[in-house]
Amino acid sequence: MKKFLKWTAYAIIALVLVAVAGISYITLALPNVGQPEAIKVDATSQRIARGKYLANNVTVCLDCHSTRSWDKFAGPSDSAVSGAGGEKFDASAGFPGTVYSPNITPLNLSNWTDGEIFRAMTTGVKKDGSAIFPIMPWPYYAKMDREDLYSIIAYIRTLKPSGKNYPGHQLDFPLNVIVHTMPQKAALGNIPNPADTVKYGAYLLNAAACKECHTQSDKGKLNEAMAFAGGQGYIIPGGSKVFSANITPDKETGIGSWTKEQFVSRFTQFANGKMQPAPVKPGEFQTIMPWWRYGSMKVSDLEAIYAYLKTIKPISNHVVKFENNIKSSAN
Repeated sequence: MKKFLKWTAYAIIALVLVAVAGISYITLALPNVGQPEAIKVDATSQRIARGKYLANNVTVCLDCHSTRSWDKFAGPSDSAVSGAGGEKFDASAGFPGTVYSPNITPLNLSNWTDGEIFRAMTTGVKKDGSAIFPIMPWPYYAKMDREDLYSIIAYIRTLKPSGKNYPGHQLDFPLNVIVHTMPQKAALGNIPNPADTVKYGAYLLNAAACKECHTQSDKGKLNEAMAFAGGQGYIIPGGSKVFSANITPDKETGIGSWTKEQFVSRFTQFANGKMQPAPVKPGEFQTIMPWWRYGSMKVSDLEAIYAYLKTIKPISNHVVKFENNIKSSAN
């Protein structure tokens, strides 16, 4: 019996040592996506203009990297501190840890090289070599055209230095270990000819990371069989929960019965100046969809996205878009 207990103890110690060694390797040796490229982006007026459009209305970098007003519909971001970061994701939103969106104005990025910013956007690795949690959809940016990424870099360099810097992410175990394995080398794509409406729409849909929100996931892994069928839940400030819409061309539960004009107008009604964000009280319908950003997307780009969505597999998935958990708990 004593020998058995002794060997059992040895086995447990060995397993602990293996686990410690494995965790040490992951946290110290990973991520490993290579050094940042030695690039210098020429900030031409054309690049800055293209980058401004992409960062504000397609990739919506300026939405995530600004604080949002959740007492107003669709959480409009504060344009006075655009890009200054500070949006908080924590346990109150069902998040396994605490993450602040970082400041991407020159206040923070002035000491980053263009290559370091490019690497962060496309591989999920910071200036110091640590992993970026993919709440930032860098896996989608990794498929964009290099020129578009250069344009975004050129534009964010023009932002007004503002705000402050925020602490790095604090993730719960085991996510704080797993995150080191997430960064991957980029597989850049090319901008299709806009005349090829479907391919160009697919490119824009990827750049906007629509699939990430409009697909259900389990422990961070998307259910590809339900791609774009909606139903992914998000806890919003106040405790209620919103679910992403089904945007497949299913006629009963998706957008299959929508005309191109209906699809476009759903966005453009939120274009700058057309309406003001309505106040939203706790428990009232709210959404995380950044309508105020997407609303000013070019009509031709929205039409291209619609054209592509009409080609994907229709999936029947009825989504109840909002749960008022405040009322539920009161009843």
